[in-house]
Amino acid sequence: MIPADLISKKRDGHAFTKNELTWFINGYLAGKITEAQMTALLMAIFYTGMGEEETFALVDVMLNSGSTLDFSDSGTYVADKHSTGGVGDKVSLILAPIMAAAGLNNPMIAGRGLGFTGGTIDKLETIPGFDTSPTLETFKDWVEKNGCSIMAQSDQICPADKKIYTLRDQTGTIPTVPLICGSIMSKKIAEGISGLVLDIKVGNGTFMKTMEQARNLGSWMKKIGTAFNIETDIVFTNMSQPLGRFAGLACEVQESIKALKGNGPKDLMDVTYELGAKLLIQANFANQMDEAIQLQRSLIDSGQALDAFDTMVDTQGGRLDEFDSNTKPDHETVVHAPKDGIIEWMDTESIGWALVTLGCGRINPENSIDNSAGIEFLKKVGEETHKGDPVFRLFNSDPERLDSASSMLEKTFSTGESVQGSALILGNL
Repeated sequence: MIPADLISKKRDGHAFTKNELTWFINGYLAGKITEAQMTALLMAIFYTGMGEEETFALVDVMLNSGSTLDFSDSGTYVADKHSTGGVGDKVSLILAPIMAAAGLNNPMIAGRGLGFTGGTIDKLETIPGFDTSPTLETFKDWVEKNGCSIMAQSDQICPADKKIYTLRDQTGTIPTVPLICGSIMSKKIAEGISGLVLDIKVGNGTFMKTMEQARNLGSWMKKIGTAFNIETDIVFTNMSQPLGRFAGLACEVQESIKALKGNGPKDLMDVTYELGAKLLIQANFANQMDEAIQLQRSLIDSGQALDAFDTMVDTQGGRLDEFDSNTKPDHETVVHAPKDGIIEWMDTESIGWALVTLGCGRINPENSIDNSAGIEFLKKVGEETHKGDPVFRLFNSDPERLDSASSMLEKTFSTGESVQGSALILGNL
């Protein structure tokens, strides 16, 4: 086969066979297909899409490019959650220990920041000593021992996706359904799970800007889950403003710990409980949403969820006693409201890029990140403010980047006389 012929075939609207996809992707892994050739393939998929069989084949090729986990002998319901990415979304850090405390096994293979959205692994690595790169055997042991563990994607799990993931970020081919599905679902299936809940973000702070786009993605995810024998629930949540009161790196871990102590902001907890309830019902630990939500609240109130988090961190080498002192920012500033009124709108994607500028993300893979960087949202949509009131407090360890981000943030919200409320949970599938 010749790479150019296959790319031309796709550009002309013809479907790939599974053998062709296997040959191309495995060739890229082996260094026989160049980055330029893979970029051309990604662009062809971006513009022409993929059919059902093609998409299933893409998932299968990525899945079988590496190792998979097997929990079939555990006797415990094994499930995971995934979010399509947003600003301030630290739900994984709260939900995994809640599910462990409830009695589920939650093996979570998470990612780093992608574009303007934050990454769970980057956040966890702000905890001194926290090991996100165990062997698969160790990871499985941790899950079976503690009920949850979170690791970064390794060269063992879906290595094709890991290599392509970086290229997608660099080539602007992130927001296309087949590639999103291939990336997310291959990693989740490789975890050896029986159940999955997907949080598909909708709005100006994520890749899916409209419900139409989100429902299309959700239907594809559900089809793939069914095809690979995974019970899959879809929840659509609003990402037209940041989730919670903090976004960044260490500050999101701190907010997650507060949430596990019972002091989480309502929007963050509402999304967490909605997703967790789906998994608890799948596992037959609850029959209805209200019952499943109450179970999660009781696990927080009793301290069991926080204990599960502490156990996970301790097992993975994290030292929470050193956490706060090692992540304290050196600089901070405030963005003020220009007039009296109500915060009526936020440009959440631009807030995400301001976080990258602060040091919370990488414009290039070789860029370093600033664990201390982040933003506190002192006012959110629907809240009253007066001229001169602080709206955002931003902080990091680099005053030049702080000034740049501050200038960006001044244009990311508007103040008016009223605001029409918008639901946080937008629907299910």
